[in-house]
Amino acid sequence: MNPIDLISSLAIGYFLGAIPFGLLLAKLAGLGDIRNIGSGNIGTTNVLRTGRKDIAALTLLLDVLKAGGAGWLAASLFGSPFGYVAAAAALIGHCYPVWLKFKGGKGVATFFGALIILVWPVGLAAAAIWIGMAFLKRYSSLAALTAAAFAPIISFFIASLPATLMALFMGLVIYWRHRENIGRLRRGEESKIGQKG
Repeated sequence: MNPIDLISSLAIGYFLGAIPFGLLLAKLAGLGDIRNIGSGNIGTTNVLRTGRKDIAALTLLLDVLKAGGAGWLAASLFGSPFGYVAAAAALIGHCYPVWLKFKGGKGVATFFGALIILVWPVGLAAAAIWIGMAFLKRYSSLAALTAAAFAPIISFFIASLPATLMALFMGLVIYWRHRENIGRLRRGEESKIGQKG
């Protein structure tokens, strides 16, 4: 790998990923600082707690496009493997944005965006797993964790090694960011989809 292309891909991914769309959109819509409500997270789920479904939907779309867009740009500029590097870096940027003292989202939408845009068969399979688990168990976090666990396995069988490594890395980040959710799931304290509080 050309080190300049690698560094450029990492920078493109990280700084695109670090744009806090949820926070910015909420402020522009007059909703205040979403870090002061709900979970304090800057992602779609917390934006939805403001009651503005339109702003939450736009946040979701932009967070989905972060990693996929960064990956597409880096792949176009430097070649396919660098797209996976940029997408992975975008997830890190989303979860640990320098502008917000490294306190960002949990990365689920960004994770799916990378998979769907860069390796769509894996992305669609992971999305189907999320939907199925969410329907069966009604836990958004459990659905995300299950999809993150299966994505690299699916990728191993149907996609390239770089894509699989990206899926594995991103899956590990998703698990790390969901440490508290995992604890609540084990204790039976995690909120179900549609449940208040």
